[in-house]
Amino acid sequence: MKDKKVEQSWQSLAFIWVGSKISVPGLLLGGTLVAGMPFWQAILASLVGHAVIVLGMILQGIQSSDLKRPTVQVASQVFGEQGAQKVIAIILAISCLGWFGLQANVAGEAFSQFLAFYDVAFPVWLSSLCWGTVMLLSAIFGVKILSWLNYIAVPFLLAVVVYAVAISVTDGGWAAVMNYQPEAHMPFLSGVSVSIGSFALGAIIAGDYSQYVRKRSGVAKASIVGVLPAGLLMIAAGAIFGVTSATADITLVFSQLGMPVIGVIAMLLATWTTNAVNAFSGGIAIVNVFNVSKEKQKVAVAAAGGIGTILAAIGILDYFVPIMNVLSAMIPPVAGVMIASYWLIQKGDPDNWYEVAGINWLGVISWFIGATVATLPVILEFFPNAPQLINQPLIGVILSFIIYYGAYKITAKKAVNKNIDD
Repeated sequence: MKDKKVEQSWQSLAFIWVGSKISVPGLLLGGTLVAGMPFWQAILASLVGHAVIVLGMILQGIQSSDLKRPTVQVASQVFGEQGAQKVIAIILAISCLGWFGLQANVAGEAFSQFLAFYDVAFPVWLSSLCWGTVMLLSAIFGVKILSWLNYIAVPFLLAVVVYAVAISVTDGGWAAVMNYQPEAHMPFLSGVSVSIGSFALGAIIAGDYSQYVRKRSGVAKASIVGVLPAGLLMIAAGAIFGVTSATADITLVFSQLGMPVIGVIAMLLATWTTNAVNAFSGGIAIVNVFNVSKEKQKVAVAAAGGIGTILAAIGILDYFVPIMNVLSAMIPPVAGVMIASYWLIQKGDPDNWYEVAGINWLGVISWFIGATVATLPVILEFFPNAPQLINQPLIGVILSFIIYYGAYKITAKKAVNKNIDD
């Protein structure tokens, strides 16, 4: 669902992607990677992972740009209208509102801790509720407000991160980073997998924003410029902070530098720019789940962010995280089916796209098999004695892609032969 006559330049879309990548999870991912591999190996693993993400965003985003429809509506061809609404949209809605709540909770906790430095007691639940509401209001007004938010926040966040990195690598800090050898060991492919999983949801919901971009080239440029530099910067910064400050938490880093105010502002802006995207896409998913009219899209966005904020405030998200991890693993294979359908079967021609009523079982089953394989390692983590498998979201995407394309070719050939016999 999109605002009437809304059109977006690729530069403004790139700023939205930059804002979503300059985030707390990005820093933490850098710290996680460097805890298991040397600095440059962590950067390379992140580069490969983000390159895969960007490719998926381009292929997914162009579909929505061609058709001027958000992700779930584009999926109504390959999954069927009901399949897209009742399966894909529900998973996206739950994931987006859940991650919105988590980010609101992170911001609320950081703000409460900041006030505690000055002996001001402010409950985390109330802080989470306040900041969740602020983030939600910006998302309600759509992509134009999101663009302006990022025009203001992104330059500040970039300056803050670059400054913190510059200070961290002085006085022997760079030598410490270069000579750092982690105690634990993370395989390279695991690092790539973790990098892909960190923004796999972004690749799927890329169409929610790319639908407003007129040209295919604009979608590609926005994805490349908006994701790769910012993503690698955050990974590198998180890795450097992890070595020099023993933490990738930006608020703690700036507290150690004697500038807690800058740290908390950076934390709040980083979660804000990321969370506005979660609320907006969650609202679009809710619109499709309940078949809400375009005119009530803002109400749906408010509902998505509001539910997430309330969950954060009452503390239930601590128990909800395992569920969101499973759902997040199930999402990437959606792209495998959609890419196979649009780019191979329909030859990337929007004139060949059509909406399928009901449920397209071929698409749903292909996705389900890929999602099951992708989800298995996450589920096994709940069982201490079970074998631990490497979570490879890309495997689920490739498997769904192959199954759908192969099964379509077989069924199409059978249908042709049957018509000839008749």
